[in-house]
Amino acid sequence: MRTTLSIRRAALVFTAVGALALTGCGDGGGADKSDDGAGKGTDSVPTVTLPKLDGENISVAAVWTGPEQANFTKVLGEFEKRTGAKVTFVPAQDPIVNFLGTKIAGGQPPDVAMIPQVGAVQQAVAKKWAKPVGEEAKAQLTKNYAQVWQDLGAVDGTQYGVYFKAANKSLIWYNAAAFDNAGAAEPETWKDFIATAETISDSGVTPVSVAGADGWTLTDWFENVYLSQAGPEKYDQLAQHEIPWTDPSVKDALTTLAELFGRPELIAGGADGALQTEFPTSVTQTFTGGDQPKGAMVFEGDFVSVNIAQTEAEIGTDAKVFPFPAVGADSPVVTGGDAAVALKDSKGAQALLTWLASVDAAKIWAEAGGFISPNKNLDSAAYPNDVQRTMAEALVQAGDDVRFDMSDQAPQSFGGTPGKGEWKILQDFLKNPKDIAGAQQKLESEAAKAYKS
Repeated sequence: MRTTLSIRRAALVFTAVGALALTGCGDGGGADKSDDGAGKGTDSVPTVTLPKLDGENISVAAVWTGPEQANFTKVLGEFEKRTGAKVTFVPAQDPIVNFLGTKIAGGQPPDVAMIPQVGAVQQAVAKKWAKPVGEEAKAQLTKNYAQVWQDLGAVDGTQYGVYFKAANKSLIWYNAAAFDNAGAAEPETWKDFIATAETISDSGVTPVSVAGADGWTLTDWFENVYLSQAGPEKYDQLAQHEIPWTDPSVKDALTTLAELFGRPELIAGGADGALQTEFPTSVTQTFTGGDQPKGAMVFEGDFVSVNIAQTEAEIGTDAKVFPFPAVGADSPVVTGGDAAVALKDSKGAQALLTWLASVDAAKIWAEAGGFISPNKNLDSAAYPNDVQRTMAEALVQAGDDVRFDMSDQAPQSFGGTPGKGEWKILQDFLKNPKDIAGAQQKLESEAAKAYKS
């Protein structure tokens, strides 16, 4: 049931993302400072034909909250205008497979679910919840998506998912005033990154904000270090559990990560504070307080811009970004995404998949900000600033040369469940980074159980 990504060189993707993202930092425009309706271009000629669905009710489940939910609601609102259907957003919780299982057992499954893990899509197929994508949606996918994104939504050759939202998860965002005050420069290597953190610490500001309360951010830390240090081939092997988590390459990556996690003075609040810090707070505390924030840098994907928009910081001036530093020969580029999957075999559900695979739907959220689309035919001019525009262009130009988030490829019980599996073990590792062997043993034990089930 596993989907194997056929990807060649992560370094090629990094070159595009690194150069373009850094070039884009001079834009100075805030990513999401405006919130004005359903997109600037929705009155243009439609690129997709949708059926009339007057009187039909469609429900869509997703884990998005706050600005992400609000922006997705704009996308659904335009679908309502074009079809006459009524769409209801259903707030979901992680792990989404458990949430959907409860809904299905109660006889109230949503028509469509936005599923954020490849492994969870495969579980939905294995449980016979997911319905194959219809011909109209497949036509949009063929026209608008690189093959890798189609493959990610397919199981055993049958298309089930439409990847609507993607992410570049290999970025370090930083408070420009704190950097300037410390005389710090953007690092290119992991060694330089640690040295930069020390320089910032010496200036009186804690250098790194870590969202340890959300285990998924810790998997992203590990994956970026591992991809750069161990290389793409090993990354694919570990992602498919073809090598164990007790492999020496995992020991090397955890040892590298411990160079940061093992120094509480470099982490906002130390390990205990980080473990109480959720992702949105990890961002906002980096971009409030002027040149004296609680943390000078925060690691995560392009979607950080949504949370920066909740502060007074302007992207490109107050908030800047650089690629995740190289641990090995090449810097890493890890991507993620959310796939729309139909759970009811209805005209409305299939129409919504068709809509989400279209340029028109992608354009609405792109204009709102905090979003990157894998849709290769979306005009990058739709993005609100150069930072997001160039990161989106890099993702599309990379084509099939991308590495998908490793934990999102794993069975959800291992790679996508709060308080369990990889999330919990890496939280324990953040608290006690000296126990590398113990962390490896626990990771392998949990992975072995998950991949057998």
